[in-house]
Amino acid sequence: MCLAVPGKVVSIDDSAEPLTGLIDFGGVRKQACLEYVSDVRVGEYVIVHVGFALQRLDEESALASLRLFEELGLLEEEFGDAWEQAAKEAGTA
Repeated sequence: MCLAVPGKVVSIDDSAEPLTGLIDFGGVRKQACLEYVSDVRVGEYVIVHVGFALQRLDEESALASLRLFEELGLLEEEFGDAWEQAAKEAGTA
C-alpha cells in the first residue's frame, strides 16, 4: 500500500533542482520534492505521497493522522523498521 503521509519539514535545500526537503514522519526522515508547495517553511507540515509533498497540513491534523497510522500499523507497513532495514541493507539481517 502506498499512503499519503503527513510529515514535518525539517530542512529545505533551496539550491536543489527540483526543490527538496527533509521530512520527518514521526521519527522516520526522508527526502521529498517540495515543488508543489514551494513556499512551505521549516516547521510546517505537508502531506507526502510517493516522494512528493502535495499540500500543507495543520499540525493538529498531521499529528492526529500520524497517531492513527501508527495505531493501525500503517507507518510500519509504509516505512518498515528503520533498524531492520539498515541491517538488511548491510547484509546482517
